Amino acid sequence: MKKLVLSCLLLAVPGAWAQSLAGLWDASINLNGTEIPFKLELAGDGSSVTGWFFNGDEHEVATSGKLENGSLTLNFDTYASVLKLNLKDGALDGEYVTRGKPMSVHAVRAAARPASNAKAPDIAGVWYLEGVNSSKKDEKAWQLIVKQKGAEVSGAILRVDGDTGTLTGAYKDGKFVLSHFSGARPALLVLTPQSDGTLALDLSGQHHEGQITAVRPEQAKAKGLALPTDADQHTGVRDPSQPFTFSFPDLSGKTVTNTDPRFRNKVVLINITGSWCPNCHDEAPFLVELYNKFHSQGLEIVALSFEEADQLADPTRLKAFIKHYGIKYTVLLGGETGTAKEKLTQARDWDAWPTTFFVGRDGLVKGAHAGFPSPGSGPLYQREKDEFVSKVQQLLAQNQTSKN
Repeated sequence: MKKLVLSCLLLAVPGAWAQSLAGLWDASINLNGTEIPFKLELAGDGSSVTGWFFNGDEHEVATSGKLENGSLTLNFDTYASVLKLNLKDGALDGEYVTRGKPMSVHAVRAAARPASNAKAPDIAGVWYLEGVNSSKKDEKAWQLIVKQKGAEVSGAILRVDGDTGTLTGAYKDGKFVLSHFSGARPALLVLTPQSDGTLALDLSGQHHEGQITAVRPEQAKAKGLALPTDADQHTGVRDPSQPFTFSFPDLSGKTVTNTDPRFRNKVVLINITGSWCPNCHDEAPFLVELYNKFHSQGLEIVALSFEEADQLADPTRLKAFIKHYGIKYTVLLGGETGTAKEKLTQARDWDAWPTTFFVGRDGLVKGAHAGFPSPGSGPLYQREKDEFVSKVQQLLAQNQTSKN
């Protein structure tokens, strides 16, 4: 449906605008001195101008836009971000501002690229990334998931908190070069196949790790190398015999607690989240789907959203987040992000955004899951969704009387 709407916008473009800015652009964003290439598409004119970033097959579409005297402004309310570009000599230059941080952006008309005739080695499938010792979550290995068609590749790096989004690129001069920017988490990834069957990986972006070696899972296990962190074991609760307590206001100011009647004898997913968090954006559509499917059977979802001080005072981004994903489950304002650990007193070893705690009908935590991937993680994304559904179904089948 979204693709149809975008196509209609393009068909409705007036001639003057179509000759000026509408269409596909090759862009780059500067992150800490690294130029990260990405695609930007524009459509419409005047007050109805719009544009979108790409995340694999998905689009991050601007919520509003404006074009005046060669100056383009696109607002992305779900990230409280704005793209401002000026047209000069056929190029667009300006900045993308998110969470108060400006990053310079440059764009030129996308050039048609002939299909690559390069004979690329086969790197499709799952890899384990070794040597991620600087990870703040005590991880020793990540996962790299690659989808390949000839010289063209796409994929994602999956950490315990989620993945990079879908990076795309191609093989050239002995290397695969992939990149990604969809309004969040820009990243540049260079994969160089080695003679021993491994990949030399150079990652630049918000999770820069420098040089990393990628090996196949069977190689890692045979050599006794570190394995990726189990997202189901990463976090837990301090005392499983006690309920996971919360008491926070909703967006209308009404305080909601875990002892409220609406949660009695229900299966409750307590989701630690934030509208600033890209991996939380990845998870939200799935939680909506889960809630819509199982709410009538006794499922409740409570999102404890931790935000910056200015967003707590006026949660415009969170409201846009709720509207964009069609969230009908309970959303509460937990406070500033830095206060989350002291407020979530039952959580043990919690450090991943998002994290979901599974509460049974008896009010006690039955498990926790750290992070959430995007469709870029391919089969691992599907596996994670299937496991969530299975856990919810198992808990719903346990018709216990609540202790609350």
